[in-house]
Amino acid sequence: MEVVVGSRSSERGVVLITGCSTGFGLHTAVALRRHGWRVIATMRDLGKRGALDAASAGIGLDVLQLDVCDQASIDRAVAQILALTGRIDAVIHNAGVAHAGFFEDIPDEKVRQVMETNFFGVLALTRAVLPAMRAQRRGRIVVMSSTSAFVPEPAFSSYAASKFAVEGWTQSVGIEVAPFGIDMVLIEPGTYKTEIWSNASVAKPEGSAYRAFVEAMEPRVRANVDRNGGDPAEVAALIVKVLGAKRPSLRHPIGPNSRVMWAMSRLVPYSVRRRILAHETGLAAVAKRT
Repeated sequence: MEVVVGSRSSERGVVLITGCSTGFGLHTAVALRRHGWRVIATMRDLGKRGALDAASAGIGLDVLQLDVCDQASIDRAVAQILALTGRIDAVIHNAGVAHAGFFEDIPDEKVRQVMETNFFGVLALTRAVLPAMRAQRRGRIVVMSSTSAFVPEPAFSSYAASKFAVEGWTQSVGIEVAPFGIDMVLIEPGTYKTEIWSNASVAKPEGSAYRAFVEAMEPRVRANVDRNGGDPAEVAALIVKVLGAKRPSLRHPIGPNSRVMWAMSRLVPYSVRRRILAHETGLAAVAKRT
Protein backbone atom coordinates (compact mmCIF):
# COMPACT_ATOMS: atom_id res chain seq x y z
CA MET A 1 0.00 0.00 0.00
CA GLU A 2 1.38 3.37 -1.02
CA VAL A 3 0.67 6.71 0.61
CA VAL A 4 2.14 10.06 -0.34
CA VAL A 5 2.36 12.17 2.79
CA GLY A 6 3.08 15.85 3.32
CA SER A 7 3.33 18.07 6.39
CA ARG A 8 0.78 20.64 5.27
CA SER A 9 -1.58 22.56 7.52
CA SER A 10 -5.16 21.25 7.60
CA GLU A 11 -6.93 24.41 8.76
CA ARG A 12 -10.18 23.49 7.04
CA GLY A 13 -9.99 19.87 8.11
CA VAL A 14 -9.23 16.44 6.68
CA VAL A 15 -11.41 15.04 3.91
CA LEU A 16 -11.37 11.49 2.57
CA ILE A 17 -12.62 11.03 -1.02
CA THR A 18 -13.21 7.72 -2.78
CA GLY A 19 -12.95 7.06 -6.52
CA CYS A 20 -10.43 9.79 -7.33
CA SER A 21 -8.81 8.35 -10.45
CA THR A 22 -11.28 10.15 -12.75
CA GLY A 23 -14.45 12.22 -12.93
CA PHE A 24 -16.12 13.81 -9.93
CA GLY A 25 -13.60 12.36 -7.49
CA LEU A 26 -10.59 13.78 -9.30
CA HIS A 27 -12.13 17.24 -9.73
CA THR A 28 -13.36 17.32 -6.14
CA ALA A 29 -9.99 16.33 -4.73
CA VAL A 30 -8.24 19.14 -6.60
CA ALA A 31 -10.93 21.74 -5.79
CA LEU A 32 -10.96 20.98 -2.07
CA ARG A 33 -7.17 21.05 -1.84
CA ARG A 34 -7.16 24.46 -3.53
CA HIS A 35 -9.65 25.63 -0.90
CA GLY A 36 -7.39 24.66 1.97
CA TRP A 37 -8.52 21.16 2.89
CA ARG A 38 -6.08 18.36 3.57
CA VAL A 39 -7.28 15.89 0.96
CA ILE A 40 -6.86 12.14 1.21
CA ALA A 41 -7.61 11.09 -2.37
CA THR A 42 -8.24 7.36 -2.66
CA MET A 43 -8.79 4.86 -5.44
CA ARG A 44 -9.00 1.11 -5.83
CA ASP A 45 -6.04 0.84 -8.21
CA LEU A 46 -3.10 3.21 -7.65
CA GLY A 47 -1.88 2.31 -11.12
CA LYS A 48 -4.62 4.62 -12.42
CA ARG A 49 -3.49 7.70 -10.52
CA GLY A 50 -1.77 9.37 -13.47
CA ALA A 51 -4.61 11.79 -14.31
CA LEU A 52 -4.95 12.82 -10.66
CA ASP A 53 -1.21 13.39 -10.32
CA ALA A 54 -1.22 15.57 -13.43
CA ALA A 55 -4.24 17.60 -12.30
CA SER A 56 -2.89 18.11 -8.78
CA ALA A 57 0.74 18.88 -9.65
CA GLY A 58 2.14 21.45 -7.27
CA ILE A 59 -0.73 21.52 -4.79
CA GLY A 60 0.10 18.41 -2.76
CA LEU A 61 -2.49 15.69 -2.26
CA ASP A 62 -2.24 12.62 -0.07
CA VAL A 63 -3.00 9.56 -2.22
CA LEU A 64 -4.06 6.28 -0.66
CA GLN A 65 -5.28 2.90 -1.90
CA LEU A 66 -8.84 2.10 -0.86
CA ASP A 67 -11.26 -0.44 -2.30
CA VAL A 68 -14.75 0.17 -0.91
CA CYS A 69 -15.66 -3.48 -1.63
CA ASP A 70 -12.82 -4.80 0.55
CA GLN A 71 -13.27 -4.44 4.31
CA ALA A 72 -9.58 -5.01 5.00
CA SER A 73 -8.69 -2.21 2.57
CA ILE A 74 -11.18 0.11 4.26
CA ASP A 75 -9.86 -0.66 7.73
CA ARG A 76 -6.22 -0.14 6.65
CA ALA A 77 -6.98 3.15 4.95
CA VAL A 78 -8.95 4.62 7.86
CA ALA A 79 -6.28 3.52 10.34
CA GLN A 80 -3.56 5.11 8.21
CA ILE A 81 -5.47 8.38 7.87
CA LEU A 82 -6.05 8.62 11.60
CA ALA A 83 -2.40 7.83 12.26
CA LEU A 84 -1.33 10.54 9.80
CA THR A 85 -3.79 13.27 10.72
CA GLY A 86 -5.50 12.33 13.98
CA ARG A 87 -8.96 13.04 12.56
CA ILE A 88 -11.40 12.70 9.66
CA ASP A 89 -13.67 15.71 9.25
CA ALA A 90 -15.46 14.76 6.06
CA VAL A 91 -15.97 11.83 3.71
CA ILE A 92 -17.02 12.10 0.06
CA HIS A 93 -18.53 8.79 -1.10
CA ASN A 94 -17.83 9.07 -4.82
CA ALA A 95 -16.68 5.59 -5.95
CA GLY A 96 -19.26 4.04 -8.24
CA VAL A 97 -19.88 1.69 -11.16
CA ALA A 98 -22.68 1.10 -13.65
CA HIS A 99 -23.67 -1.69 -16.01
CA ALA A 100 -26.16 -1.16 -18.82
CA GLY A 101 -28.68 -3.48 -20.39
CA PHE A 102 -32.20 -4.71 -19.78
CA PHE A 103 -32.63 -6.48 -16.48
CA GLU A 104 -33.29 -9.96 -17.83
CA ASP A 105 -30.03 -9.87 -19.81
CA ILE A 106 -27.71 -8.61 -17.05
CA PRO A 107 -25.84 -11.37 -15.15
CA ASP A 108 -26.49 -11.43 -11.43
CA GLU A 109 -22.82 -10.83 -10.66
CA LYS A 110 -22.98 -7.50 -12.51
CA VAL A 111 -25.99 -6.39 -10.48
CA ARG A 112 -24.25 -7.43 -7.25
CA GLN A 113 -21.10 -5.54 -8.25
CA VAL A 114 -23.12 -2.34 -8.67
CA MET A 115 -24.81 -2.76 -5.30
CA GLU A 116 -21.57 -3.73 -3.54
CA THR A 117 -19.78 -0.63 -4.82
CA ASN A 118 -22.52 1.99 -4.88
CA PHE A 119 -24.42 0.96 -1.75
CA PHE A 120 -22.68 -1.53 0.53
CA GLY A 121 -19.32 0.18 -0.01
CA VAL A 122 -20.82 3.44 1.26
CA LEU A 123 -22.17 1.66 4.34
CA ALA A 124 -18.88 -0.09 5.10
CA LEU A 125 -16.72 3.02 4.87
CA THR A 126 -19.19 5.12 6.86
CA ARG A 127 -19.24 2.53 9.64
CA ALA A 128 -15.44 2.67 9.73
CA VAL A 129 -15.21 6.48 10.10
CA LEU A 130 -18.15 7.10 12.44
CA PRO A 131 -16.27 6.27 15.69
CA ALA A 132 -13.69 8.99 14.97
CA MET A 133 -16.36 11.50 13.97
CA ARG A 134 -18.42 10.77 17.08
CA ALA A 135 -15.34 11.19 19.28
CA GLN A 136 -14.54 14.59 17.77
CA ARG A 137 -18.27 15.55 17.81
CA ARG A 138 -18.00 16.72 14.24
CA GLY A 139 -18.26 15.30 10.76
CA ARG A 140 -19.83 15.62 7.35
CA ILE A 141 -20.65 12.63 5.16
CA VAL A 142 -21.38 13.48 1.52
CA VAL A 143 -22.96 10.74 -0.59
CA MET A 144 -22.84 10.92 -4.38
CA SER A 145 -26.34 9.98 -5.45
CA SER A 146 -27.90 10.73 -8.85
CA THR A 147 -31.05 11.91 -10.55
CA SER A 148 -31.42 8.17 -11.21
CA ALA A 149 -32.69 8.02 -7.63
CA PHE A 150 -35.93 9.72 -8.57
CA VAL A 151 -36.57 9.05 -12.27
CA PRO A 152 -36.96 5.71 -14.10
CA GLU A 153 -33.76 4.50 -15.80
CA PRO A 154 -34.51 1.82 -18.39
CA ALA A 155 -31.34 -0.14 -19.17
CA PHE A 156 -29.77 1.11 -15.92
CA SER A 157 -32.08 -0.56 -13.40
CA SER A 158 -29.33 -1.82 -11.06
CA TYR A 159 -27.65 1.59 -11.00
CA ALA A 160 -30.98 3.29 -10.26
CA ALA A 161 -31.68 0.72 -7.53
CA SER A 162 -28.33 1.45 -5.87
CA LYS A 163 -29.10 5.18 -5.82
CA PHE A 164 -32.65 4.67 -4.52
CA ALA A 165 -31.13 2.54 -1.74
CA VAL A 166 -28.41 4.99 -0.79
CA GLU A 167 -30.90 7.87 -0.60
CA GLY A 168 -33.16 6.06 1.85
CA TRP A 169 -30.17 4.99 3.92
CA THR A 170 -28.64 8.49 4.00
CA GLN A 171 -31.86 10.13 5.15
CA SER A 172 -32.39 7.54 7.89
CA VAL A 173 -28.82 7.44 9.23
CA GLY A 174 -28.68 11.23 9.11
CA ILE A 175 -31.20 11.31 11.95
CA GLU A 176 -29.20 8.79 13.98
CA VAL A 177 -25.87 10.65 13.82
CA ALA A 178 -27.12 14.24 14.07
CA PRO A 179 -26.84 14.31 17.90
CA PHE A 180 -23.07 13.79 17.50
CA GLY A 181 -22.64 16.82 15.22
CA ILE A 182 -22.48 14.72 12.05
CA ASP A 183 -24.28 15.87 8.89
CA MET A 184 -25.36 13.62 6.02
CA VAL A 185 -25.68 15.19 2.56
CA LEU A 186 -26.82 13.92 -0.84
CA ILE A 187 -25.38 15.22 -4.12
CA GLU A 188 -27.69 14.39 -7.05
CA PRO A 189 -25.97 15.04 -10.40
CA GLY A 190 -27.84 14.93 -13.68
CA THR A 191 -25.98 14.15 -16.91
CA TYR A 192 -22.24 14.82 -16.72
CA LYS A 193 -19.30 13.83 -18.87
CA THR A 194 -17.63 11.31 -16.59
CA GLU A 195 -16.04 7.95 -17.31
CA ILE A 196 -18.68 5.94 -15.44
CA TRP A 197 -20.83 5.79 -18.59
CA SER A 198 -18.03 5.17 -21.07
CA ASN A 199 -16.71 2.38 -18.80
CA ALA A 200 -20.11 0.72 -18.33
CA SER A 201 -20.56 -2.68 -19.92
CA VAL A 202 -23.64 -3.09 -22.14
CA ALA A 203 -25.55 -6.38 -22.10
CA LYS A 204 -27.19 -7.19 -25.44
CA PRO A 205 -26.72 -10.90 -26.06
CA GLU A 206 -27.62 -12.52 -29.37
CA GLY A 207 -31.16 -13.82 -29.33
CA SER A 208 -32.27 -11.50 -26.54
CA ALA A 209 -35.86 -10.27 -26.71
CA TYR A 210 -34.50 -6.86 -25.69
CA ARG A 211 -31.53 -6.52 -28.06
CA ALA A 212 -33.34 -4.22 -30.52
CA PHE A 213 -34.36 -1.92 -27.67
CA VAL A 214 -30.80 -1.67 -26.34
CA GLU A 215 -29.39 -1.03 -29.81
CA ALA A 216 -31.90 1.78 -30.28
CA MET A 217 -31.13 3.33 -26.90
CA GLU A 218 -27.35 3.08 -26.82
CA PRO A 219 -26.49 5.72 -29.47
CA ARG A 220 -29.13 8.07 -28.07
CA VAL A 221 -27.75 7.80 -24.54
CA ARG A 222 -24.18 8.39 -25.69
CA ALA A 223 -25.25 11.32 -27.89
CA ASN A 224 -27.15 12.85 -24.97
CA VAL A 225 -24.05 12.69 -22.76
CA ASP A 226 -21.89 14.21 -25.51
CA ARG A 227 -24.41 16.95 -26.29
CA ASN A 228 -25.84 17.82 -22.87
CA GLY A 229 -23.36 16.46 -20.36
CA GLY A 230 -22.08 19.04 -17.89
CA ASP A 231 -18.55 19.74 -16.70
CA PRO A 232 -17.71 17.59 -13.63
CA ALA A 233 -15.95 20.64 -12.15
CA GLU A 234 -19.44 22.06 -11.46
CA VAL A 235 -20.15 19.20 -9.07
CA ALA A 236 -16.77 19.66 -7.41
CA ALA A 237 -17.56 23.34 -6.84
CA LEU A 238 -20.88 22.39 -5.23
CA ILE A 239 -19.15 19.96 -2.87
CA VAL A 240 -16.71 22.70 -1.84
CA LYS A 241 -19.74 24.83 -0.89
CA VAL A 242 -21.42 21.95 0.93
CA LEU A 243 -18.35 21.31 3.07
CA GLY A 244 -18.04 25.01 3.82
CA ALA A 245 -21.70 25.50 4.77
CA LYS A 246 -22.60 25.87 8.43
CA ARG A 247 -25.83 23.91 8.07
CA PRO A 248 -26.06 22.17 4.69
CA SER A 249 -29.41 20.98 3.36
CA LEU A 250 -29.87 17.27 2.82
CA ARG A 251 -30.41 17.24 -0.93
CA HIS A 252 -28.48 18.99 -3.72
CA PRO A 253 -29.67 18.27 -7.28
CA ILE A 254 -27.26 19.71 -9.84
CA GLY A 255 -26.77 19.67 -13.58
CA PRO A 256 -28.77 19.75 -16.78
CA ASN A 257 -32.47 19.26 -16.04
CA SER A 258 -31.81 17.85 -12.55
CA ARG A 259 -34.28 20.13 -10.78
CA VAL A 260 -36.84 19.62 -13.53
CA MET A 261 -36.54 15.85 -13.14
CA TRP A 262 -36.86 16.16 -9.36
CA ALA A 263 -40.06 18.19 -9.77
CA MET A 264 -41.43 15.78 -12.39
CA SER A 265 -40.88 12.84 -10.05
CA ARG A 266 -43.20 14.53 -7.55
CA LEU A 267 -45.77 16.12 -9.84
CA VAL A 268 -46.04 14.04 -13.04
CA PRO A 269 -47.74 10.61 -12.87
CA TYR A 270 -45.50 7.61 -13.52
CA SER A 271 -47.60 6.59 -16.53
CA VAL A 272 -46.86 9.93 -18.19
CA ARG A 273 -43.15 9.82 -17.37
CA ARG A 274 -42.99 6.29 -18.75
CA ARG A 275 -44.40 7.43 -22.10
CA ILE A 276 -42.01 10.39 -22.24
CA LEU A 277 -39.00 8.17 -21.58
CA ALA A 278 -40.15 5.58 -24.12
CA HIS A 279 -40.28 8.30 -26.77
CA GLU A 280 -36.97 9.97 -25.81
CA THR A 281 -35.03 6.70 -25.68
CA GLY A 282 -36.45 5.31 -28.91
CA LEU A 283 -38.14 2.41 -27.14
CA ALA A 284 -41.60 3.43 -28.39
CA ALA A 285 -40.51 3.33 -32.02
CA VAL A 286 -38.92 -0.11 -31.62
CA ALA A 287 -42.01 -1.42 -29.82
CA LYS A 288 -44.17 -0.47 -32.82
CA ARG A 289 -41.96 -2.58 -35.08
CA THR A 290 -41.76 -5.54 -32.71
